[in-house]
This record gives sequence, C-alpha cells and structure tokens, in this order.
Amino acid sequence: MKIIYFSFIYLGLVVFSNAQDNVRARDLGVPFDGKTGLYNAITDVAGIEVGHKTIIRGEGDLVVGEGPVRTGVTAILPRGRGAILSDQDNDYKYKPVFAGWYSLNGNGEMTGTTWVEESGFLGGAIAITNTHSVGIVHDALIEWEIENGIVNPLSGEPGVFWSLPVVAETWDGSLNDINGFHVTKEDAFEALNNAKPGPVAEGNVGGGTGMVTHQFKGGIGTSSRVLSEEQGGYTVGVLVQSNYGIRDTLTIAGVPVGKEITDLMPERGGPQNQPYGSIIVTVATDAPLLPHQLKRIARRVPMGIAKVGGYASNGSGDIFIAFSTANEGAFHRDKNTNVEMMSNDDMGPLFLATIQATEEAIINAMVAAETMVGRDYITIHELPHDRLREVLKKYNRLEE
Repeated sequence: MKIIYFSFIYLGLVVFSNAQDNVRARDLGVPFDGKTGLYNAITDVAGIEVGHKTIIRGEGDLVVGEGPVRTGVTAILPRGRGAILSDQDNDYKYKPVFAGWYSLNGNGEMTGTTWVEESGFLGGAIAITNTHSVGIVHDALIEWEIENGIVNPLSGEPGVFWSLPVVAETWDGSLNDINGFHVTKEDAFEALNNAKPGPVAEGNVGGGTGMVTHQFKGGIGTSSRVLSEEQGGYTVGVLVQSNYGIRDTLTIAGVPVGKEITDLMPERGGPQNQPYGSIIVTVATDAPLLPHQLKRIARRVPMGIAKVGGYASNGSGDIFIAFSTANEGAFHRDKNTNVEMMSNDDMGPLFLATIQATEEAIINAMVAAETMVGRDYITIHELPHDRLREVLKKYNRLEE
C-alpha cells in the first residue's frame, strides 16, 4: 500500500493529509438504503452545528506529558450558537432540547445523563473527547456557556446557575499520550467556537483523531436520512466517534470485509484482537418526539452498529444520546407549555432511519480516516479503498 503524506506546521499543530481526503463510503460504491439529506450529515437537521479541535503533535517514543499527541475535541450544538439565546422578556432563556439516552455497555462515560434521564432535557452542547480529558472538557463547557451568556438563571435570582454538560469519551491510548493530559480548556473552546452548519469533517479529526475501528483507523463519521413526505418528511442525523471492534467481525454492506482483508493489522503494538474499545453515537431529529420516545430512538442505535460487526464486548463503552430540535418553546421555568408529540405508531420509519444512518456513519468514519503513526511508532492503517471495492465486487455488492 502506498501512503502519501503532506505535512505542514501551523501554530504548533502538525497536520497530515493523504489521497483519502473528502472521499466517503458512497463515493467508493458502498451501497446503502434510504435517502440522505443534502450533506449526508447530522447537520442536515436544521440548526445543528458541529466543530472540531484536532491536536496532532510530535512523533517517536512515548514520553508521558510530552507526547506524541493524537487527540482532540468534537462539539455538537443542537441549536447552534445564535439560536440558543432568546431575549424574550429581556431575560436569558436558553432553549434545551428534549433528549433521551441509552447505554448498551457501560464501560465508558457520558456525563450529564442522570439529569437528561430525570428532566428529559439536554440543556447545551455535547462534547466528545478522549477518556482522560472528560473532566477538563466538562469544566470548559460550563465556562464557555457562562462567557457566552448561555445560561438560564432562576427567576428573581440572576446569580444562580448550574450546568450539567454532556461530555462523552473513547480511549485513544493506542496512538496518543493519553496520560499526558494534552487537551486544554482552550481546545474545548476552539471546538465549540469552530462549530458550523453544513459539511462535517470526518476521520482523524476532533475527538476521533486517535481512534481505531475494527483494527483499521477510525474516528468521526456522520450520516443522515430523510423520510418521505408520507412519513412526515422528517430528518434523522447521526454522528459517531468510533473506536471499537475486531477485524474478524467487520462487515460492510453485508460483506465479510474483515475476513477478506486480514493484513494491515496494527503494527508495533496497538489493539491486537482484544475485544475492547468504545463508540459514542449522537442521534438528532426534527421529528416532534418526547424524551421517552427519544430513548426508544437511542435503543435502536445498536442495530446499526451490529450491521458493521460490533457486539458490545466487555471492554467497550457503547453509549448513545438522541435529541429532537422540535418543540423549541417546550422549556420554561415559570409556566406550563404545550408540546407536540408524534404518534408511537408512526415511529417505525424513524427507527429504520436511525439504524441506517448509524451504519453509514461508522463506515464513513473508516473511509475518511487515514493511516496514522502514533506513540512508540504504533501504526494503525487506513481501510484501503481499492481493496474494499474489490471485495464488494467479489460479492456482487459494488454499486458503480
């Protein structure tokens, strides 16, 4: 396999790029069911913004506290930065979204979920980083909210405010100096401030920078589905931070790719057939769903992961959150509100869309990811595009 690297230094950040840039699974002929939105991304749900901060620095032997560093932060803003604030009644009124969460296997962390479960609301941004940086990103989210006025003080008590942010993680210690604590408050701020609508960068970016999937390079991936007008015309968007799985179970479009591409395994260490790792999945929709219905959506995520070959091993943190951008005026501290609720009988297409978008988001993460050399020269190879096409063609699954 020929690997082409271009590197440059920008403000202390080493960035590597190769020929896989901007290629997605559909570009390679991977067949998927369902209709996507314009960007085939979580940002197809109107108002959502996504930002990344990628930290790639140093090379060679691991020196804890110095590097090499292969990590970052990804932020998802359910209503974007501007739409979070309202000047109604000349008071700051943030606009939480209804949300629900689910843990398939709990060997991981997603903060704030006890209040999501209790209240039914997600009050601010979602951030994803590495396992040992959850604390600093959690603190940074609170500070960022305060600095940007994204607070909802108790009526008559403007100095009273609390925040229980949702911060999730996967472990990037195979490639990153994870015990060097290289993620800073400023990095989290940058991910939040970089958030924008439109296309979403995938692969070796943000929180997904140092992640591994089915023993190929993994990371951030996204996809969306749009329901027919008869089904309501709603959009479902998914974003994953994918860092799980063994090669043998890797399945793409129903094809046993992991059994066909058995080389290009991690070199000089890295995950060697240990069934551990994690995946964080965020599902967004504009369908008018209440919290208990969003939990039902989150519970369908594992079916999409299973289609790619995940099985929630003991060492895996498989944690999912779903939210709805509908019912914008649902939250209020001082009065009752009216909300719209979708019929449970009509939710079937949303379940299917969630499964389809989750599957494609994982594969998009692998297709976008690039070969990475990390600490102690551990090398995790990218999923080779040409060989993937050959395998799909062998099984009559290549979509020209």
